[in-house]
Amino acid sequence: QAPKKAKRRQQQGEGGSSNVFSMFEQSQIQEYKEAFTIIDQNRDGIISKDDLRDVLATMGQLNVKNEELEAMVKEASGPINFTVFLTMFGEKLKGADPEDVIVSAFKVLDPEATGFIKKEFIEELLTTQCDRFTAEEMTNLWAAFPPDVAGNVDYKQICYVITHGEEKEDE
Repeated sequence: QAPKKAKRRQQQGEGGSSNVFSMFEQSQIQEYKEAFTIIDQNRDGIISKDDLRDVLATMGQLNVKNEELEAMVKEASGPINFTVFLTMFGEKLKGADPEDVIVSAFKVLDPEATGFIKKEFIEELLTTQCDRFTAEEMTNLWAAFPPDVAGNVDYKQICYVITHGEEKEDE
């Protein structure tokens, strides 16, 4: 009897978890639920083009083309209920590295292990190497993660936001 269970579990594991809720921590699921509720403007449990248009309008994006909204809704295989919404985020985040991997990459640039890297150094790397950042992208980065008065950037905060999608509350 036992081998049959193990085999079934192994088959499920190969294709990835069928339960999207197991991909996220409870606190993340709650945050996604709150976001879903905000986007689902008419509160019918499904995100539609009209819901997207309305929520974008509340954020100041008033002239969104119908084709753009159509493309957003078509990213899902069917009606976007909460489970589908969560699955879409799971698929988008699947390629993202875990927080500790990203922090380790930054630590290479922080030999004294201060938790900070000079703004000028990050800016030089991001504007001269590989996929170069534009001036606008740099402005957006510093708006989201302003350096301290000494010009130091808290890279652990950046890593947290990359992997969790929001700023960590100071406890």
